[in-house]
Amino acid sequence: MWHSITLRKEDLEKFKSLRVIVRAGSGYDNVDTKSAGELGIAVCNVPGYGVEEVADSALCLILNLYRRTYWLATMVKEGKKVAGPEGIREAAAGSARIRGDTLGIVGLGRIGTAVALRAKTFGFTVIFYDPYLHDGVEKSLGITRVYTLQDLLFQSDCVTLHCSLNEHNHHLINDYTIKQMRPGAFLINTARGGLVDEHALASALKEGRIRASALDVHENEPFSFSNSPLKDCPNLICTPHSAFYSDQSVTELREMAAGEIRRAIVGRIPDSLRNCVNKDYFTSSSTSKLNYPEGMNGSGSGYPYNPLIHSTTEPPLSGTPHAHMPAHSTLPTLPTLPESSSMINHQSQKPDSAESH
Repeated sequence: MWHSITLRKEDLEKFKSLRVIVRAGSGYDNVDTKSAGELGIAVCNVPGYGVEEVADSALCLILNLYRRTYWLATMVKEGKKVAGPEGIREAAAGSARIRGDTLGIVGLGRIGTAVALRAKTFGFTVIFYDPYLHDGVEKSLGITRVYTLQDLLFQSDCVTLHCSLNEHNHHLINDYTIKQMRPGAFLINTARGGLVDEHALASALKEGRIRASALDVHENEPFSFSNSPLKDCPNLICTPHSAFYSDQSVTELREMAAGEIRRAIVGRIPDSLRNCVNKDYFTSSSTSKLNYPEGMNGSGSGYPYNPLIHSTTEPPLSGTPHAHMPAHSTLPTLPTLPESSSMINHQSQKPDSAESH
């Protein structure tokens, strides 16, 4: 399912046999996940694809804003002659040095983390705000954590958004929060268009409160300058929600989405799904309504889903009962050890930060 399709409760109720929706992407704000769960429909996303592409695109936009590459190249293409110290100064006015500036990242998930690692290489001091992460993440990455959005906006020379869109953060960047940013700061958004109030951003760009901005996502897509409050804004770069794209990432996206669909078919919904985002909304009444036919999705005596079976496991020989097929595991068989109070697993799973693309 593409990001341009919207499914609300009244839409979902029309699909009497629908059991799983796989969003071909990481964001799922276009699906009513709560209603879907109550109807027994699993909603899955594909959070692992295109991480490098979006992070690289975000850095590309950041570099363009700092070094004004886009505008300087446009001047040359339009035939404007730039020569001499005064000409260069006028043409490149607003260019800034990166090293020593503070980059503020909102949302330190997969993409936010990839941006942080890249930004450190360019000399940024990196800070982040993400209320969903446990303490200590900043220490493993060598960056600084702040605990309020206000602190991040106040300290950052450049703000980049890498969080998902939900009912709590619509228009996260608005007239009020823009006033909390440093005068002349940069703003980049490669996450979701609804995170930014475009009317407030337009005013801030025209008044110079924000020096420049780059947006790959927009409130209304496909984006058109003619119908946007941003149409007359200076110092603005807009791209058509393409930060995720490469030949490799599109192939990766399709393979990962197909893999989730396969798990839905041969396993049990929602337990067998790797990236189900609405398990919490499944109720006993909703799962009892599924009434799967014998052998489908792990019920009955059909295909016995075993999560330990590796995807490359050869099918059993003809006549061999499935129930006796051993799980293919890459882990060696370890001897049984006596129970000891010193043998405690201190690892805990890091929750994925809310990010999207």
